[in-house]
Amino acid sequence: MAIVNPNFCAPYPVELGIVRKVMTITDGNFAVTDVNGNLLFKVKEPMFSLSDKRILLDASDTPILTLKENKVSLHDRWQVFRGKSTDQNDLVYTLKRSSMFQLIKPKLDVFLAPNKEMKECDFHVKGSWIDRSSTIYAGKSDVIVAQMHKKHTAQSILIGKSNFSVTVYPNVDYAFIVSLIVILDDINREDSGE
Repeated sequence: MAIVNPNFCAPYPVELGIVRKVMTITDGNFAVTDVNGNLLFKVKEPMFSLSDKRILLDASDTPILTLKENKVSLHDRWQVFRGKSTDQNDLVYTLKRSSMFQLIKPKLDVFLAPNKEMKECDFHVKGSWIDRSSTIYAGKSDVIVAQMHKKHTAQSILIGKSNFSVTVYPNVDYAFIVSLIVILDDINREDSGE
């Protein structure tokens, strides 16, 4: 199920470690590693910018996706584009809340670019961000494509980092899953007033 690139699909489950630095003044507060600690992705958030976009970079700083929030939407609408583009021709998917009235456990619907009418979602996300126990499903089904698990340690709390892992199921694009996690984190930070 290549959504971003077939190179980000594996025929076996992929375990990703995600570290979110809570207090940071650098331009990257997310680091995504494999089980051996090798850096796979990082997220660049523009400092002091009016633009509400994040850029998902691979380990060699190549832009993979641009995640752009639509601030005028009542449904936390995000659009995700290939590379550094924000051109509609490079749209990969759109994400929005299923309903405006969800604060504690937001349900998110994902519509791939070819699904222009957005009547039926291609993926949906349910769970609790606070508990770091979100699940990503294919369509409106119960078929799981990825799951997030909390991984707090005393050290991570002391040094201002939030650690969790994500299990991406076989043949699912893990760059796509990471982009969803970044958006979910941003929505949670807005809901909690961070």
